Amino acid sequence: MVALLIAGTTSDAGKSIIAAGLCRALSRRGLAVAPFKAQNMSNNSAVCPTGGEIGRAQAMQAAACGLEPHVDFNPILLKPGSDRTSQLVVRGIAQGQVSATSYVEHRRHLREVAAAALKDLQSRYDIVVCEGAGSPAEINLRATDVANFGLAEAADLPVYVVGDIDRGGVLAHLYGTHAIVQNEDRARIVGFVINKFRGDQRLLDPGLEELQRLTGVPTVAVLPYIHGLWLDAEDSLQSVIGAPVGPPTKALGTQRLRVAAVRLPRVSNATDVEALACEPGVTVTWSVDPDEIASADLVVLPGSKSTVADLHWLRAHGIADAIVQRSGPTIGICGGFQMMCRRIIDGVEGPGEAEGLGLFDATIEFQERKTLTRTPRGGYEIHHGQVKNSTEQPWIDGEGCATELCRGTHVHGLLEDDATRREVLAWVAQAAEKPGFVVSSDTSFAAERMRQLNLIADTVEQHWDVEQLCADLGVDLPRG
Repeated sequence: MVALLIAGTTSDAGKSIIAAGLCRALSRRGLAVAPFKAQNMSNNSAVCPTGGEIGRAQAMQAAACGLEPHVDFNPILLKPGSDRTSQLVVRGIAQGQVSATSYVEHRRHLREVAAAALKDLQSRYDIVVCEGAGSPAEINLRATDVANFGLAEAADLPVYVVGDIDRGGVLAHLYGTHAIVQNEDRARIVGFVINKFRGDQRLLDPGLEELQRLTGVPTVAVLPYIHGLWLDAEDSLQSVIGAPVGPPTKALGTQRLRVAAVRLPRVSNATDVEALACEPGVTVTWSVDPDEIASADLVVLPGSKSTVADLHWLRAHGIADAIVQRSGPTIGICGGFQMMCRRIIDGVEGPGEAEGLGLFDATIEFQERKTLTRTPRGGYEIHHGQVKNSTEQPWIDGEGCATELCRGTHVHGLLEDDATRREVLAWVAQAAEKPGFVVSSDTSFAAERMRQLNLIADTVEQHWDVEQLCADLGVDLPRG
């Protein structure tokens, strides 16, 4: 019944990545490992083979363990649809909308749901690597905490606290977290982890020694900044306007393709564009610039957690006109696809009706029951909107819409299928009149994702004594 909790001094301190690295490192050593996050808040999600959706980060951590995603890995998911409300997903199934205030009323019940899911995982795996949520030092929420010390208390977990030194003030963050929590929680902290360190560690060591003297807690790992790490971003806030997705890659031919991914305010499953960025000679940039969107070789309209509201935003910022007037290819995925249709009737996510961009002769009607399915090419669908009265040809496998210059689909992850992605790039190069662009014949998105997971695991193993960690937890590593 072994498990540990990776908490963070702040959101985006590196909990998801470090948990994935530990999952991969322990799995490579022959242990049966499972990931767990009691409560996640993210619009990046994935569908499990048995049904239901979980946070994308836990699906990525499951891959690190060699597992398919399962609802037990993330029993509670909050999907923000506005600044004040989120869709509550419990064990993979949407339960309606909650506000920050009303969610507190659910927490006592949800703590039981999370604890039961973790207990079940502990009975089936050698070790469960749990990830906290936000900061464990939110003492105003401690009484109903689900994912941090509330979980640690319920399951008697040792806690490792991660701080991001790249943000600055990491020693104060770690010390402050230790100091502000209640005595019983403080006693559960068994180690600090420094993340994204650059430079000479000898300059940092005196601070770590003083930190241990003040708190009694050792720093068990100083993990370096990992250059070139970019796949499966947990939070859509990492989709920065004007920033390229992934590292630049050398083109195989004499020409490159420029992809503008529209950075919607409520973007969901922003990771859909990452597969394009894996390709040699393809530059993918998050954009809200109508001129850049008009001139790009390909525009991708990604998913949205508030389709009608984001459609109004497109019009208010001149982006809708830029898309409609384009003479080049445009792809819409899920919410982006819905915006490209003639009309949207939404009485679920954000009550209202709206005229779409009219690029497809089809109507979208939102249904109370959410579609959650996996597709033959490895993608998945997560949507309330359903296509009605379409006169368009389907795009792939009888789904979506396709015209000469526009493609639309409800399927997330479709571009991760290597054959589909190559077909798309060939179509874009032809439409953009770029015969000098050469489509790679051997790029594998799955291989690139596993390469990055192994890179994280290698880094963890080089800077964290995994054997000592297992010994501290009472886990015997397989020999041979």
